Amino acid sequence: MTSTADEADDPIPAPPPAQAADRPDALGRVGEAFESAAGALPHPIEQLAAQGPHQAEPPHELTLVARFDDAVDQAFDLLRGNPIADRVFYAATELGDFGLIWVLIGATQGLRGDRQLARAGRLAATLAVESVLVNGVIKSLFKRERPVSQEPRPYKMRMPLTTSFPSGHSSTAVVAAMVLSEGNSWWPLYAAVAALVASSRVYVRIHHASDVVGGLATGLVIGTGARAVWRRVGR
Repeated sequence: MTSTADEADDPIPAPPPAQAADRPDALGRVGEAFESAAGALPHPIEQLAAQGPHQAEPPHELTLVARFDDAVDQAFDLLRGNPIADRVFYAATELGDFGLIWVLIGATQGLRGDRQLARAGRLAATLAVESVLVNGVIKSLFKRERPVSQEPRPYKMRMPLTTSFPSGHSSTAVVAAMVLSEGNSWWPLYAAVAALVASSRVYVRIHHASDVVGGLATGLVIGTGARAVWRRVGR
């Protein structure tokens, strides 16, 4: 009896601790869930392949304007680096700043007589209006960035603060050439100078070729209007 009572008084032995392998592993269960989901869902690459090619243009595909700009820029690469071409085009673009070359031509023409002096005055007034329209109004509507070039330049030049489209040098060149050519047999020379100044902006990588085309078109419109105004004033 004594031994039985003693055995009854003994505490019930605790179960053995669970082995590490028997404990729930949360990370393992998450991994199993991911594997189950991956097996149930379609593979994204296989799903794209099943849909076939998309119709959207890739972002690296150039627009027509960009291709035109690149083609003209590559054509000028055939001349860039030539000492004579560098000197001529950089000089032309510097003389085109603020219409300087046109003011000089107009002033020189004005020394020949009162009629030429009046033409020089009309030129100065027209270029002032053209500058306000192009640099103050039209460029603010487009706000196109200028070309970015990391290559060293053979000559220092003024870096403009305005936006790129349209080219102010090109617009000014056309307007000035049109005003100066009115009733003047020197018009082929003015046209050649205008073409040189306009093309120099692409050569020195300050403008895109399409900026120059836009500038030429803008100058043609303004120049035509200026001619009509000065004819009416003259009458």
